[in-house]
Formats: sequence, C-alpha cells, structure tokens
Amino acid sequence: MTQPPVAYPCYRHPGTATYIRCQHCGRPICGECMISAAVGFQCPECVTTGARETRQNDGPYGGRRSGNPAATTISLIALNALVWVGILLTGGSSSRLVSQLSLLPAGLCASASQPGAIYPNAGAGACAAIGDGIWQAGVAQGSYWQLLTSAFTHVEIWHIGFNMVALWFLGPGLEQVLGRARFLAIYLISALAGSAAVMWLADPQSSTLGASGAVFGMIGALLVLAYKVHGDVRSVLIWLGINVAFTFLGSGISWQGHFGGLIGGALVTAIVVYAPRKDRSRLQWLGIAGVVVLLAVLIGIRVLQLA
Repeated sequence: MTQPPVAYPCYRHPGTATYIRCQHCGRPICGECMISAAVGFQCPECVTTGARETRQNDGPYGGRRSGNPAATTISLIALNALVWVGILLTGGSSSRLVSQLSLLPAGLCASASQPGAIYPNAGAGACAAIGDGIWQAGVAQGSYWQLLTSAFTHVEIWHIGFNMVALWFLGPGLEQVLGRARFLAIYLISALAGSAAVMWLADPQSSTLGASGAVFGMIGALLVLAYKVHGDVRSVLIWLGINVAFTFLGSGISWQGHFGGLIGGALVTAIVVYAPRKDRSRLQWLGIAGVVVLLAVLIGIRVLQLA
C-alpha cells in the first residue's frame, strides 16, 4: 500500500511545512526558498556555492583556469625539442627534414655539393637540368604545412635554446590568465602570422625556421594584457625593444617573421580581452576564426603570385 508523502519543516523557515527537497543537498525547502535549477530545485546555499565555484574556475577573460598552467608550454617545448633531435640525428643542417619543414615561400634550388648554397632564380625545371641542383618545394608548390612546421624547426642549439627559454618564461603566465585553449590559439596564430609576413616581405627563395614568430606573438599578447589591466607597460616595451634590436643587429634573423608574429599575437589577444562579457566566448572564437581566415586569404593571394 502506497504511503502518502510526508511534509517536513523548511530548514530556513521551521514553521513552514514542505514536500520539496533541494536536489543537491536534500534539505527541505519551502516555496520562498526554492530556486529553479537545471533539474528540480535547489536551496539558496547550494546555488551560491555553485556560483562561487564556477567563478573560481573561470578565467578573467572567459577561459577555464588550467589545473597546470605550465602543461601546454611544456608540451610545446617537448615538440620543438623532438623535432630538433630528429634533425640532429639525420644530418643537422644538411638533414632533409630542414628543407621539408622550414618555410620556403617559392621553393629553391639548392646545391648538392655545397651545403647552404643555392642557384638563385632557378625554378623546378631549371633545377632538374642542373647536375648539382636539388629542388626543394615550397608553399607555392603545395607544401602548406611549412607555414606551421617551420615554427617548430631549429638547427642550431643556441636558436632553440633562446626560443625555448623565452617560451618557458612567457607561456605559463599567459595560459594562467587566458586559459589553455586561448593561449594555444594565440601561439599558433602568431606562428601563422609570422609565416604570412615572411611570404609577403621576405625573399621568395629564402628559408625561414624557428619559433621566434610565436615568441614575439606572446610578447605582443603580454603588451596588450599589461595595457588592459593598467600594468607596467614600460617594462614590456623595454623587453620588446631589446628583442627588436637583437633582430636587426643579428645576422640571418627573420625580422619579417618577428614582425608578423608580434602583430598576430597582439591582435588575437586584443580580441580575447576586449570582447564584451555578454556572449563573450562566441565573440572571441568568431574573432579568432576571422583572423585565421584573413591570414589564409593573404597567404593564398601570395601563393597565386609566386606560383
């Protein structure tokens, strides 16, 4: 025989009997205390606690706080190191991995007998006719992966060492503020923006490699964040100035990749931190997708010109 339901006093208003219980903690709640939840009703304390916990897990700009803010940075460093070891074990600067992974806007004809030497203005057909020529296809010939793989490719130990130290100091802090997904988006789009600048501004028969464009993108991100929170912008500008000076005073350094990465990182970060709170996540990712489309269009136009 079915027993009739039993009324219990509300835990906040003992003089009011109720048949409703909080779906989260199970305490009796009257009509004045119950708050509609996704399933059933909850008491005011459970709703307040849930809201507080949600805010604690949300970053200031919409991303979820990373349990380990250094995890993505460590993964990026490990990937760069893995590629570098692969190049080292397969011949170093003469490894075929270098020509396959580096950014070659229009491809180039390299000398088989003299490593590092090229035959300028020699296309694929002319290179095949040269007994000493080795044709290395570039983005204009369909090697589109080079636009990103070049940012994970290093030959000299000082090159990868400098970039990875900078990544280690910049990455975890940015991920802690922006969240893992947004930080990774800024890193990769900075690398892509650096490649786009190389495609347009560098010698089409040049070869570019290294994570410097992505690193400059993180400096751009840090500059935007410092400005947004009214932080110490001058220290970031001084650091940026030192890196810019090193870019132009050093030999064989791609200022184009650094410039493109800086602009790309600053632009994407501005989209993330200045997006309005209402529907913020959707607007952020739409803006990020728009930057990717813009870069793809710029690269596509340049590919048509070079092809």
